[in-house]
Amino acid sequence: MDALNLAALLISLAAVFAWINHRFIRLPSTIGLMLIALVFSLVLVLAGALGFGSVADKAQSLLAGIDFNTTLLHGMLSFLLFAGALHVNLADLAKQKWVIAVLASVGVIISTAIVGGLAWLAFSALGLDVPFIYCLVFGALISPTDPIAVLGLLKTTGAPKTLETKITGESLFNDGIGVVVFLVLLGIATRGDMTASEVALLFVEEAVGGVVFGLLSGGIAYGMLRKVDNYQVEVLITLALVMGGYALATAIHVSGPIAVVVAGLLIGNQGRLLAMSDTTREHLDSFWELLDEILNAVLFVLIGLELLVLSFSGEYLLAAALAIPIVLLARLVSVGLPIGLMRKSRQFSPWVVTLMTWGGLRGGISVALALSLPSGPERDLILAVTYVLVVFSILVQGLTLGPLLRRLLR
Repeated sequence: MDALNLAALLISLAAVFAWINHRFIRLPSTIGLMLIALVFSLVLVLAGALGFGSVADKAQSLLAGIDFNTTLLHGMLSFLLFAGALHVNLADLAKQKWVIAVLASVGVIISTAIVGGLAWLAFSALGLDVPFIYCLVFGALISPTDPIAVLGLLKTTGAPKTLETKITGESLFNDGIGVVVFLVLLGIATRGDMTASEVALLFVEEAVGGVVFGLLSGGIAYGMLRKVDNYQVEVLITLALVMGGYALATAIHVSGPIAVVVAGLLIGNQGRLLAMSDTTREHLDSFWELLDEILNAVLFVLIGLELLVLSFSGEYLLAAALAIPIVLLARLVSVGLPIGLMRKSRQFSPWVVTLMTWGGLRGGISVALALSLPSGPERDLILAVTYVLVVFSILVQGLTLGPLLRRLLR
């Protein structure tokens, strides 16, 4: 099936599933779509087991033709991150800048180390021979919270503004940092000869380069926006900024996710205030909100359907069950330790660590990174465990975040 027909199929499924969710189930959109897609996948698997193998085989072959890693990391992600950053208030973000910076950088590294170490012990106890470096790679890909999942839920949970800013800011930036850490560790795992200076240089090139490139590309777009007053042209400029900017960032080996977030913050604040008319702001917001909703719908349908092409065994499922508390513990420490140290100089709400721990959802980015691993037994295990963790995160943590928030803050 060619790309156009495949896109048509995914959009059609997303539309039908969204209608079912809105009409009958009424769960938050992202959760409802993924749940329905999971049930749909299980029905196809059951149909295959009952002798209707052609239906399941056809669905599996279609999904096998989708490069989830490329589709998300080099397709949807730039749009989703820009749409999220576009509506973040820079003044609110500045008030929490040190908290967000520490959690998005040091927090990711702490979590990667804890998950990697404990996962290595857990896998070894189950007789699964996974090299320690690949356990750290797993820690890197599962540690960042997913802004795509988090931003959708925060709209409906009624979180306090300061907490919403912390979670949103951290999840927007730790995605880029997590990808950089993942690439560094994967390079060590596959090459094995990277020196400390090479690792440091790669990290600086990707992370710092992403910030600089985001400011530069966003600044150019901002200058162009100030020179025109035509919403069609201005929306097109932002679209070019996202697509062209992300592609160029990838080509020059700086972090595309970080660059897009920085550019989105610049356009969403300075650009919105100084370079746009009321008409442009209205059309720009409508365009990016609609695009965000459509891509979110397709993404979470894809996550649910991905079940069809993954292989699970009893050992893998047991490893995933052990990984759930490990990842939650790592999140608790990586959030609680920095915030505990920062309490000496600033105030935090009493339940901030609990809510940020439970609200640290994982999503499609983790699955995409796991799918990008080179073929081998390590990949099969890490991919299966990652998928179970993402499903648990979105369904269990996502569905209980709102009630937890209301109970703790009432």
